Parts: sequence; structure tokens; C-alpha cells
Amino acid sequence: MIYERCKSHNIPYRKTGKLVVARAGQVPYIENLHRKALGLKWPLHSTDSHQLVLPTKLLSGDEARILEPDLSDDIAAALWCPETGILDSHSFMGSLEKDIIESEGGHVVYNTRVVRIDPYHPANAEADDADGWVVQTVTGDAEEGDAILARTLINAAALSSTLILNAILPETERIPMYYAKGSYASYNGPGIGKVSHLIYPCPETGKNAHAFHSLGTHLTLDLNGKIRFGPDIEWISPPSSDRSEDADFWQTHLIPDESRLEEMHKAVTRYLPGVVLKGMQPDYSGMRPKLVPPQGGFQDFILRTDYSARRSEANSSNEGGAMISLLGIESPGLTSSLGIAEYLVEDILGAGRQQKRK
Repeated sequence: MIYERCKSHNIPYRKTGKLVVARAGQVPYIENLHRKALGLKWPLHSTDSHQLVLPTKLLSGDEARILEPDLSDDIAAALWCPETGILDSHSFMGSLEKDIIESEGGHVVYNTRVVRIDPYHPANAEADDADGWVVQTVTGDAEEGDAILARTLINAAALSSTLILNAILPETERIPMYYAKGSYASYNGPGIGKVSHLIYPCPETGKNAHAFHSLGTHLTLDLNGKIRFGPDIEWISPPSSDRSEDADFWQTHLIPDESRLEEMHKAVTRYLPGVVLKGMQPDYSGMRPKLVPPQGGFQDFILRTDYSARRSEANSSNEGGAMISLLGIESPGLTSSLGIAEYLVEDILGAGRQQKRK
């Protein structure tokens, strides 16, 4: 879907392809990835069902080094993903913004925070008025806020999504959030030749295992050819208080520094041994919205639906005011955004509309 949008909206992109590289003991990992890729099914609304969802190919170490000659001799095999690519994320987001602004009744409001959410029920149960949510917001430094009545509410507040959801849940049902910082380093130096593909290492195993907590310190490049390594993973402890003013505490951790470079360099040289530490410079940092703590397993991409009007045992259709919360949307959240939107509108909200018609 995203390549189609790039073509139709003149968004710069390039299919670079991706190599997931493995040392001898990691080959079973990429073999398993390959089997999963072959078994993927197209979503209900896709039109390319005659093709593989995610074509991949297992390569020997020597075949991988033909594509990227600077790979370590210790790389025994690789998984080749030819459909992986890069795009101009700012142009992509701008195209979505334009769609909203030009739609009937569409508005984009910046610098606005949600300060309260309450379920709404019509005073007269027989009225045409429907259940929903009253959303109170404050824009900028305004002394007074605004209130919006939303029949359906989409909670896509990223790192604050659980805070918004927890505001309507009983204390015993609230969902904890964990934060993992990821830092990137730009690189200018030897050991990368004329690299033209994304290169991902396999997750670590053993006592330092972080499988699926992080994609690993991989090599990425942008449309201008700039090379970066990252992200690493650094768990951040949130404030003990759950006060609303602490919701954006994580922003203070987004300043990259040199303290992570040495460990990042060690990780990179396991598959690109010619990379030198002095060629790495702090570039930028981001924060992942984790749903489980370190060593807590794996969970992401949760779409949860709550209602302002609860179902009754006597009438399962007695529900209204859907609030759909997007929780733990990590990488590849941007790449998957159009697919998430389609699933949300067509399969979640669409199924609800069909149920009401019945």
C-alpha cells in the first residue's frame, strides 16, 4: 500500500532491499523467518493475492558478500528481502495531512493536548443522539480549553496512548507502559564500501538476549545516501507519579550523546568489521512504546476497543461510543500505517456497523 501511495502522490522512495545477516549459530533464526514469510497471507482487502506477501530468499555467506563485500567472513548466511525500501517520511506525512485538510469537515489542530475524556450518554434513551465520548483539550498556553463530542474515538497518541486509555479504566485494569530509548549514530569512514542495502543483524541470544525487544544495531541509509547505525536499546524508567504533567517526561531523554557509541560500535563490527569507532557520531534518539518490561516477552501492535456504553448480558448489541486504542505501535509503525488504518476502518469499525444493521 505504501509504495502505491508513494507513486500516486510523488513521494520520494527507493527499494533498497534488506539483508538479515547471520553467523553460524544464528542460521536457524533466519530460516524460521523465511518459513514465516512464505506462509504469510494477504489481508482481506488486498488485490495482489497471486503474489507472495513478502518474497524472501536464503543466501549463503558468499552470496551475501557479493551484494555487500564488506560483510564479515563470519557471516554464514543471510535472508534477502528485495521489497524492503526507504521513503521520505516527511513527504509521506505531509500527503496524509493534505488528505485530512481537503476532506469534508477535516481539520488538523497542532500543539493540542487531551486533558480529560468522559463517556457520553444521551439524556433520553429513545433519542436519536448516540453514545460517545466527550474529549476535553487545551491548545498551546490557552487558559480555557475546548470540548468535542466524538461518536467514535481513535486513540493513536503513541507514547501517551496508555495514559489516555488508563484514564477511563478502573485502577485494577490499567495497563503499564515501559519505555525503551533507541539511539542512532551517523557514520563516515571505512568498512562500508559502496553499501546500497539495509543490513540487519540477527537478535542476540544467551544471557544478553534481546530478541524482538529491538531490531538490533543495523545499518540504514537515507535517500541522500547518508549512513546511520542504530537503534540500540536503553530502558528508561518513568517517574513514579502518574500525574498528567509527567506524560511527556521521555522527551528529556531524546538528546543523543557519545556514551552509547562504544557499545554500538561493538555490535556493528560483528557483521561489518571494517567500521571504525572514530567515524561514528551521535545523530538522534527516539523512544519505543513498550507494553512489556525487559525479559517480559514480546507484545506489540495491540488494537483494543472499549465502549462508553457497556454491553449488557441481555443485549450484546447494547454498546456504543467505540474508543479504539492503538497500543505498542513500534517499528514498522510508519510503514504499516496505511494497513493499520484500513484494518481499523474496514474490519473493526466496519464489522461493528454490520452488527448494528443486523
